[in-house]
Amino acid sequence: MDMKIVEKFGSLWGKYFNGAELPVTFYYTDEEGHAELAKSGSIPRCIIGAIAKVREGRPFSFDVESIGCFGGRRYLGFTTHIRDDFEYFLSCGIPGKVRGERYKKSPELVKEAMSLAPSFKAPARFAVFKRWDMLEKSDSPEVVIFFAQPDVLSGLFTLSNFDEAEPNGVFAPFGSGCSSIIQYPYLEKNSARPRGVIGMFDPSARPYVPSGAITFSVPMKKFARMIDNMEESFLVTPTWRAIQKRINGLP
Repeated sequence: MDMKIVEKFGSLWGKYFNGAELPVTFYYTDEEGHAELAKSGSIPRCIIGAIAKVREGRPFSFDVESIGCFGGRRYLGFTTHIRDDFEYFLSCGIPGKVRGERYKKSPELVKEAMSLAPSFKAPARFAVFKRWDMLEKSDSPEVVIFFAQPDVLSGLFTLSNFDEAEPNGVFAPFGSGCSSIIQYPYLEKNSARPRGVIGMFDPSARPYVPSGAITFSVPMKKFARMIDNMEESFLVTPTWRAIQKRINGLP
């Protein structure tokens, strides 16, 4: 990682976002030692819960054995397997056998949605998660993930669209919490026009994040453009300065 970029963003983040919570980054590697390997059973089963420790400044890497949730393994690309009777799990359930989450109206609709959903295979053994200020030269972040309150999210959303003519430079796909911060933004990195991803609407993941937090995730190559655009964007205007006061809780 170019440490000049790390320092530049840290400085601009403090200047325009009043030191709001720093983002988490992630990338894949076959090399050991980039971060502590998460041990199954010692971290929350939901990877969103495990990432809470990363947000506090404790880097973690995950392999297929680290993750206790079938969805987490799938959305990190470590397996294509999906649990038996998933179409019932996500919809109405099966009495006495499968609890239904009722996120979709019917099992048939779940099957159709899954046929349209993307998938990918993890390109390496480990997925490494580090907070921005913990990055080192040896790291190669591929996705940047913010856990943001609405005013911060407003700034990230607008900055992401600053150099885009097309109105959908950011999108909010239906999916699990981990798919919205890992799978979707990771796949966007290969797009000719990478988009930001708003997420964490999954009710099953919400207990693992603060009540006021929504995620904004973006491929690193798109994020580098956002950093370069910060000081010529709306962030330098009186309009944004008024919002900045609220980020710090000022009247």
